[in-house]
Amino acid sequence: MAGETSLSTLIRSMTPVLNEGAYVFCSLSDAAQLQGVQPLGSFQEREGLSVILSRQQAEQLQLEIGYVAAWLTLEVHSALAAVGLTAAVAGALANAGISCNVIAGYYHDHLFVAYTDGPRALAILQQLANATE
Repeated sequence: MAGETSLSTLIRSMTPVLNEGAYVFCSLSDAAQLQGVQPLGSFQEREGLSVILSRQQAEQLQLEIGYVAAWLTLEVHSALAAVGLTAAVAGALANAGISCNVIAGYYHDHLFVAYTDGPRALAILQQLANATE
């Protein structure tokens, strides 16, 4: 099933959701450090394996925690080839002084913002969706 590509439809239909919990990004030298824990996401970089874990999982594994994030999901099925959605949401959040780390899944885009900014980021994204015609 192909996702949506129209930018105005994507923004109007994005229905942002603030997921429960706190999440962290960690870099591991070896996937064995996960001790069987399934990360929310991962990406292999030259410097190590970047993983996204719940804060609780990272603490249980005694991993170094630097950045604690809130996780928002845009509930619209966005096509991976869609142009402009990342720029629109990141721009709206940047204008409010909120940093944003975006992960594109097959069906949805996922945003990680500073944990304390989660509710405010949700409100900004809802305003953006409501303002798009």
